Amino acid sequence: MRYILTLFICLLILPADSFAQSKKRLRDYGVKIGILPIGGNNAITDVKGVKVGHQTIIRGDSIRTGVTAILPHGDNIFQQKIPAAIYIANGFGKLAGYSQVEELGNIETPIILTNTLSVPTAADALIDYTFNWPANKGVRSVNPIVGETNDGGLNDIRGRHVTKGDVAKALANSQTGKVAEGAVGAGTGTRCFGFKGGIGTASRLLPKSLGGYTVGVLVQSNFGGVLQIAGAPVGVELGEFYFKSQLQDGADGSCMIVVATDAPLDARNLKRLAKRAMFGLAKTGGIASNGSGDYVIAFSTEESLRIPYEMNSAMRPGQVLRNEMMSPLFLAVIEATEEAILNSLFAGIDMKGHGGLEIKALPIEKVLPILDKYGLRK
Repeated sequence: MRYILTLFICLLILPADSFAQSKKRLRDYGVKIGILPIGGNNAITDVKGVKVGHQTIIRGDSIRTGVTAILPHGDNIFQQKIPAAIYIANGFGKLAGYSQVEELGNIETPIILTNTLSVPTAADALIDYTFNWPANKGVRSVNPIVGETNDGGLNDIRGRHVTKGDVAKALANSQTGKVAEGAVGAGTGTRCFGFKGGIGTASRLLPKSLGGYTVGVLVQSNFGGVLQIAGAPVGVELGEFYFKSQLQDGADGSCMIVVATDAPLDARNLKRLAKRAMFGLAKTGGIASNGSGDYVIAFSTEESLRIPYEMNSAMRPGQVLRNEMMSPLFLAVIEATEEAILNSLFAGIDMKGHGGLEIKALPIEKVLPILDKYGLRK
C-alpha cells in the first residue's frame, strides 16, 4: 500500500512531457496531408527561435487541465515586439489582448493557452513574467496574450486550479525541438469530434523557388463537427459526429490555433495568413459552431521586423513580402493546421475526469481500415 501511494504521488508531480503520448503520429501510419514537405520536427518549433512549454495538471478524479506556452523568441519580447495578427472565426471565447494586437499589429508577451476560467490568472502571470526582466523596470502597461478553450467536461473548471506558478513553469519549460502532443498542457482536458482532443502541431517548408520559408502551427483542439481524415469520412464511418444523440453538447467547444512563420510579413498579411488556417480546420470537418471560440494568432519571427520598445528613428526597419508572394504561405498554413489537428487526435488517450465523465481516444484500430478503404495509406 505504501508503494502504491508513493507511486501515485510521484505521478502527480511528473513534468508535463511525462503525460505526452508515445502513440504514433498521423504520418507514422502512412497518411500524408497535402503536397508540401514538413520540417525536421513537423512542429511549430521548426520556425527558428520558437519555443513551446507545457504544464500538465492532473490530480485526483476531477482535475484535468494545464497550460501551454508559446514563445516567439527567447529574448525580452516586450523590448523586442514582433509583428502579429489575430483572426476571429467565431468569437464565443475569451482571448485576452486582442484589441491592442488589432490596433498596433504586434505582440509583446509570450502566448499562453489554458482553460476558460484561468485566463485572468494566466494574464497576471504574464505581467509578472514581463516585469521580471530587468530591462522592463518602469514598464507600466503590458498586453498579455492568453487564449483558451473550455475543458469543463473532464476538468473541475470552476475550481480554477491553474496558478500563476503553473504558468511560470510552462514558460520555464519551453524549448525548441520536438513538442509533446495530446493530453498535455492546455490540451489535458479537451475533446475533439467526440474523442479525446489536445495539443497538436505540424509544419511546412516552402521550396527556395517560393521563398524557402517555414510555417508552423500549434493547436489546442476542443471542437466538433464531422471528422474527416485526408478527405475520408471517418466520423460518418465510425458513427460519431455532430447531431448524434451521444454527443448532446454537439460541436461546441473551441479551437485555438497559433501560427508562426519566418516569412517577413506585416500585421496585414499575417491576418490574411491567419484566415487561411481556418480552411485547415474545415478540412478536418470542423464547423465553427455557435458555441465555439475559434481564434488564430499569427506572428512573424523575422528579426529585421522586430519592433524595439524604444527607437531613435521615426521609421520602422525591415522589408515585407508583397501580396503576390502570399499564396504559397496560404497553402502551407492550411496543410499544417489540418495535420496539427489530426495529430492532436492521434495522440489522444482514454481519460476519465470530473463527475465520472470518460472521453475515449480516437480508435486507431478502427480508423486505419477506413483509411485503407479510401486508399489513403502508403
